[in-house]
Amino acid sequence: MNKKVIISISIVIFLFFVAGVVFYIDQSRNRTNVPKPTISQSPTVSLSQQAPLREVVAENLAVPWDITFLPDGDILFTERSGNVKRLFLSSDLRIETIGTIENVREISESGLHGIALHPEFSNNHYVYLYYTYGSGAGNTQNRVSRFIYQNGRLSNETIIIDNIPGAPNHDGGRIRFGPDNYLYITTGDAQEPSLAQDTNSLAGKILRVTDEGEPAPENPFGNMTYSYGHRNPQGITWDETGNLWETEHGPSGLGTNCCRDEINIIQPGQNYGWPEITGDETELGMISPLLQSGPNTIWAPAGTVYKNGSLFFAGLRGEALYEARLNGTDVEEIIPHFKDELGRIRAVTLGPDGLLYVSTSNRDGRGNPKTGDDKIIRINPNKL
Repeated sequence: MNKKVIISISIVIFLFFVAGVVFYIDQSRNRTNVPKPTISQSPTVSLSQQAPLREVVAENLAVPWDITFLPDGDILFTERSGNVKRLFLSSDLRIETIGTIENVREISESGLHGIALHPEFSNNHYVYLYYTYGSGAGNTQNRVSRFIYQNGRLSNETIIIDNIPGAPNHDGGRIRFGPDNYLYITTGDAQEPSLAQDTNSLAGKILRVTDEGEPAPENPFGNMTYSYGHRNPQGITWDETGNLWETEHGPSGLGTNCCRDEINIIQPGQNYGWPEITGDETELGMISPLLQSGPNTIWAPAGTVYKNGSLFFAGLRGEALYEARLNGTDVEEIIPHFKDELGRIRAVTLGPDGLLYVSTSNRDGRGNPKTGDDKIIRINPNKL
């Protein structure tokens, strides 16, 4: 056999060897990718599917006014008398007082109101509070202060906005950081309606400030005022497109001067009419509400939050959790949930678990307390 034939046979044998190796590897891969027999299991069920329609998570409280969530899922809430408390929602549901504002003036509707965490809370531990105080005989005012929350206690109060006009009623008091990281503050007219039309007064407004309490640079009047002509706004929230929604108490007098609680979309620099117009009344240069309750229905709306195309807002005199179903920026219908079942509802907040957390206000002097009042209640919006 000559040399060329031997070389040719060797090449053929080598090629067959290589082909065999490739075939073996390919078959091994195929065997690896064959689905293994599995035991049939139920799909993972989210908390929002598991959670009951409603569940009390705290009770025997003293007029809880506002609720916010810590990064670990626990709750901080305010009580109108001046206490700030932590509910260990992520563990054993115990409650600890983390601070008491000693100079709170609690008369009628006034007292310790809103609470908000700084957007960088995990780094700076800043907590903001809105409360009523007395600076002299008969002189009632509101302020926003910043505290540091460390080692289980609030400390180092820094007043960032002072001398907001106050009164026993109409103090506003909701505070929230917006998507732009500015702090938004609702203030009431302090029972002096004309102040709501004065853009230089802090009463009857939605204010927008930096985290240090300075006017936000883009504010329309060069001061803290973002919008004006408000009577007693107590709810603000943003939808997924950035619209700012607000709920506001209308007049509560008798006859034709009653009710007309409001839902508004807030635009910077706009005048929302109080006390010049109410309900569906119109006036050049003033914004009528997107929706109002009419002359015979009282919502007395407090906290509000947006979720999945609906505004959920708390009703005090209405004694319900109201759902305003939206179509863009139109309200299609108002649905009352738990009407006359829970009593007066003050706060509503969206938890990190996608559930709603509401507080009752049945011990505020205007309700009919039942066993366990006041409470914080978790509500599953997917089961409403």
